[in-house]
Amino acid sequence: MNFFQQQVDLAVDALLLQQVILYPTDTVWGLGCDAEAPPAVQQLYKLKGREAGKPSIVLVADLAMLKRYAAEVPAELEAMLATDTRPTTYILPASRAVARELVAPDGTVGLRVVKDEFCHKVVRRLGHGLVSTSANKAGEATPAVYSEVDTAIVRGADHVVNWRQDDATRTAPSRVVRLGEGGKLEVVRE
Repeated sequence: MNFFQQQVDLAVDALLLQQVILYPTDTVWGLGCDAEAPPAVQQLYKLKGREAGKPSIVLVADLAMLKRYAAEVPAELEAMLATDTRPTTYILPASRAVARELVAPDGTVGLRVVKDEFCHKVVRRLGHGLVSTSANKAGEATPAVYSEVDTAIVRGADHVVNWRQDDATRTAPSRVVRLGEGGKLEVVRE
């Protein structure tokens, strides 16, 4: 087994045990857990110091998985996913499959079809959405690269992925698109 696949397997093993992982996402370094495991989400929020009612996004492998977590999916979404050239988070009405802690007060959840190879393989193998929130204490700077992750976060995570820790590439935050009035998708953040 190659090193990459080993890191995928170790991350998934931790997620299946409802543990919190520290991992490289398609945008920044993040904290994650199984999006269908409320105790893991609560543990993640405790580590981050995140207040209740402030949801995190969920990474999904494809449109079918996105539909599992969205109570309503606009017809135009499939075409938008096919043309996305950068990470894009879609704010949609949440289904009951997602942990309630991940649902915003307005009943929505942020979902992103992940194209990053590592994240995609983890999500695909896990078979559930993967919580994704920046790997920092609430209110502190977001770590774009591993060297910027606070040691308290590193020590507090149940599993630290040993992939791309030396990568200094910085990427832009995801674009954010929300389901607006009349069922149309509207760009909130470009």
